[in-house]
Amino acid sequence: MINLSARLDALAPAVLSLLRVVFGFLFTLFGTSKIFDWPLTMSIPVGSWPAWYAGVIELVCGLLIMVGLFTRAAAFIASGAMAVAYFWQHQPMGLWPIAPPEYGGNGGLDAIAFCFVFFLLVFTGPGPFSVDRLRTRTPAG
Repeated sequence: MINLSARLDALAPAVLSLLRVVFGFLFTLFGTSKIFDWPLTMSIPVGSWPAWYAGVIELVCGLLIMVGLFTRAAAFIASGAMAVAYFWQHQPMGLWPIAPPEYGGNGGLDAIAFCFVFFLLVFTGPGPFSVDRLRTRTPAG
């Protein structure tokens, strides 16, 4: 008989690394859009508060999280930045994060998802496929 739970448990560290890479990449895209107007044009003036500075955090922390370097610290900063973004920018526009403001929501679903995924990474670490793992030379697992 196949023990599915044991097989899934064995894959969990690799899937954690995949989650880190994907969310780090997506976070980086928010930063590049704010800082470099790529891949989407956001036209945020250099130095404007708070959006441009949020873009810097998204770019730097996103890259660090994506490659798995200083993952716990970068994830802590990114998680906090997304909590601030939610309560400063999204929550005042409406109660429900699932919908954009034109439908009575606040458009904060991305901020919530990033906040909690990065909060998870603070506690789980980067997973086995990361620069942190190579840097500290700890065994995978």
